[in-house]
Amino acid sequence: MPRTAQIERQTTETAIELSLNLDGTGTAAVATGVGFFDHMLTHIAKHALFDLSVRCRGDTHIDAHHTVEDVGICFGQALVHALGEKRGIRRFGDCTLPMEDTLVTAAVDLSGRPYLLWRAEVPLELLGSFSSQLGEEFWRAASSAGLFNLHVVLHHGRNTHHILEAIFKATARALRAASELDPRSGGIPSTKGVL
Repeated sequence: MPRTAQIERQTTETAIELSLNLDGTGTAAVATGVGFFDHMLTHIAKHALFDLSVRCRGDTHIDAHHTVEDVGICFGQALVHALGEKRGIRRFGDCTLPMEDTLVTAAVDLSGRPYLLWRAEVPLELLGSFSSQLGEEFWRAASSAGLFNLHVVLHHGRNTHHILEAIFKATARALRAASELDPRSGGIPSTKGVL
């Protein structure tokens, strides 16, 4: 069965079309109107080896917040749909990733329960039209709609671009590991029998 999803979401603030293939090659086609955010979404695809397509028309004349949060919601919903009952997945994934001055750990549990722990003090900075605080907002929306635990810990780092890029890359690699099929297990990876 293909592990894919297509999500469409329209509100008064955004109109989004998102497609996701968990067993892809890392291909990204993203256009949100927020350049730095497109850069981060491309990192998710590349480092998770997901094929990801995102088209968003948002009220970026106000700011990028609604666009980033709503794409996070759609990404999380797509994960839920593409994972199905989660039979045979590894469930857990983590990555500690260096990027020059920065070191980040991201850990994921595709548990069916949303939780975000964010221990990453990101310097308040505008990267193009992307407020650095929106990194947390994206992952909060994704983990909530995607029903997964995500712990992000910034060990050290000074450069805002490096910190956010390391967080997105590490989380993508953790999601890749957690969503991969385990050849030793065809069942649900929980003693409850359901996730």
